[in-house]
Amino acid sequence: MNERHDTAYEAAYLYYMENLTMEQIAQHLYTSRATVSRLLKTARDTGIVQIRLNENSKPQTDLAQRLGDKYRVRVHLVKTSKEQSAISRMEKVAKRGAILVDSCVEEGTSLGVAWGSTVTELAKHLPYRPLKDVVVVQLNGAGNARHTGIPYSGSILGQITAAYDAQMVHFPVPAFFDHSETKEAMWRERSIMGVLATQRKADVAVFGIGAFGGAIPSHVYNGGYFDAQEQRELRASGVVGDMCTVLLREDGSYQDLAVNQRATGPTATELARIRRRIAVVSGNHRVLALRGALRTGAITDVVIDTQLAEALMDCP
Repeated sequence: MNERHDTAYEAAYLYYMENLTMEQIAQHLYTSRATVSRLLKTARDTGIVQIRLNENSKPQTDLAQRLGDKYRVRVHLVKTSKEQSAISRMEKVAKRGAILVDSCVEEGTSLGVAWGSTVTELAKHLPYRPLKDVVVVQLNGAGNARHTGIPYSGSILGQITAAYDAQMVHFPVPAFFDHSETKEAMWRERSIMGVLATQRKADVAVFGIGAFGGAIPSHVYNGGYFDAQEQRELRASGVVGDMCTVLLREDGSYQDLAVNQRATGPTATELARIRRRIAVVSGNHRVLALRGALRTGAITDVVIDTQLAEALMDCP
């Protein structure tokens, strides 16, 4: 540890544990009040001080309560307005999602992460909080015929791993195999079996919900995984979106969709074996996809913006 780190620790200890004022700390350290303020900020930014909220203590609004009762999930409602842009609403939801995820991570936690546009934003807002024996494992493959997907998924996992000084476990397979037989063969390879075993040991899973269209398109539908004709065929078969790149209908069904025999993400049944499953979702264009995902029973917590929550409640 360097001298500034030690001084930041001392300032934080005096402020948070001894309840001294900044003026008193400044006198004790023979420095200025402005310097003490900077030291306290350094203490928060570097993880010396860790401020966390107990998400289970937050009171629920009537809308959150009704939505939670309807779908039997814990609802973490993010207050937004119709005047806010789609990007602004997603940022607020991602920040709240980061707080919830962080509240679930402690020493020894195994965190499963499925890449996506919302999870990309969430990863930016996790605090630096180094912990022992944390594992971050990728839940769904990322490659396709155009690119490996490694820079995209790796960046997300890298940010989350860095937040906790965790061990990163990549899943080096495409998002969708061209042939189901190839997936079956790969699932027998020892290297892949090892990743699948790590996924099954996850304590917490975090993921978004993909859907067609929207102001902020889901990466599955604009990242080269399906061309225009394939997307039309998916829609014709009743697909409204995906959860961890497993495609879903509005009624929550997915087992009979041929494309899912080639998908590498965990199914709803596999997800449900993880103790805490957090969906972080924003944007009204995802309402049918989220409805389908909730109907699978695979979600324990949903972080959602006001407008999407209202649209979901309006669904018959």
